[in-house]
Amino acid sequence: MTRAPSPVLLDTLATLLGPKGFSRDADVMAPWLTDWRGKYHGAAAAMLSPATTEQVAEIVRLCAAENVALVPQGGNSGMVGGATPDTDGNQILLSLRRLNRIREVDATAGIAVVEAGVILENFHTAALDRGLRFPLTLGGKGSATIGGLVSTNAGGTQVLRHGTMRALLAGVEAVLPDGSIFDGLAPLKKDNRGYDLRHLLCGAEGTLGVVTAASLRMVPASAARQTAWIGLDSPDAALLLLRRLDAAIGNPLEGFEIIPETCLDAVLRHIPQTRRPLAEPHRWYALIELAGDDHDALGAALENELAAAIDAGLIGDVAIAKNDRESEDFWRLRDSISEAERAEGPALQHDVSVPVDRMPRFIAENPGRLDAAFPGTRALSFGHLGDGNIHHHIQPPVGADGADWITTHGEAASRLIYAHVIELGGSISAEHGIGQMKRDILAELDSPARLSALRAIKSGLDPAGLFNPGKLIA
Repeated sequence: MTRAPSPVLLDTLATLLGPKGFSRDADVMAPWLTDWRGKYHGAAAAMLSPATTEQVAEIVRLCAAENVALVPQGGNSGMVGGATPDTDGNQILLSLRRLNRIREVDATAGIAVVEAGVILENFHTAALDRGLRFPLTLGGKGSATIGGLVSTNAGGTQVLRHGTMRALLAGVEAVLPDGSIFDGLAPLKKDNRGYDLRHLLCGAEGTLGVVTAASLRMVPASAARQTAWIGLDSPDAALLLLRRLDAAIGNPLEGFEIIPETCLDAVLRHIPQTRRPLAEPHRWYALIELAGDDHDALGAALENELAAAIDAGLIGDVAIAKNDRESEDFWRLRDSISEAERAEGPALQHDVSVPVDRMPRFIAENPGRLDAAFPGTRALSFGHLGDGNIHHHIQPPVGADGADWITTHGEAASRLIYAHVIELGGSISAEHGIGQMKRDILAELDSPARLSALRAIKSGLDPAGLFNPGKLIA
């Protein structure tokens, strides 16, 4: 059983970290005790903000000696309550935001060593200053930190070509539950010393170790980009277009998103200074992006393939961005969907994935299943068709009290969605993690073999359950 920290422990931690690194002030801690969505609210005995890996290790050793639980936190921009402590006030919040140095950038090797508290957008800027690019981006890039992105194996809009954080993670440094420092930052291409701790820690949500730094793979900064907004009739047509472009264009195709007219309409109504890219509405849209060195060659390839797709009746209309400003305008429409949806009222949000070829099937079938069980519900599906990640949001029936409907029916509706996802060979969490929001449904629906292995790993590395208790594993 974990315990509340003793006064002696709190005094020792205060001395170790100084006033910049230790706080029990309720006003200072308050913003970090509620998750980004405002769904989970916790309490903490103290908030610790170490400035070095060695300080993290000493914190872990001191807390382990008293069986005091730690909740690691980065930018607090997670979507599943994975970095929020419980309500008993005995846990300690461990903020990694002061570990914010970019230790090294090797432009020749295309590797950077980055501490856990570095904000993704700041890392993007630092990489570009050196003629490089870190090919992972997402809507929360202005607050998400590298440690959090590693711990949740984040994805984003460029997974189609570059993979999730796990594919970009060349090495990791972390403090383990016994207070030892695992130095795995060397970017080895071959390493057969048994289990890959780098990949084990990536996606563990802070339950196995506190990530303090990462070696990250970068690519040359693209001199050119081509972005297109395409009107089409269905996700099936979008999938055919994806396969066609992938075969014809290959590596330059970095992003392929699908968006329904209902989502675009909400963005246009609620988000200022947005406009419709095409003259006429379509049932569905594809947002695609190419990146490379030769602007003209990319443009010619894109125009040729899209013209052929129009001639074949696969797509209805297309707008190709004339410059970076128009490209950003297209992406703003995509990135504003969640904000516009919040303005519409309460909704159930689901971050799921299925095999790419089955994504149109899920989008077509799931609304009918939901309506049969919960008449009047409305389903909005959008997301990364290139990697099968669907953001599947459910709005309560028109005229219903949204919050009350979600309280009454939300859990059962989500269970129906997750069961359908697993039926299609998918995952109940594509890129946001399990946290505390999906912990119980994972335990209920997922493979017994997977759950047994996850629990054994957790028990083996953190037998006292001191790292982020109550998250991921039930």
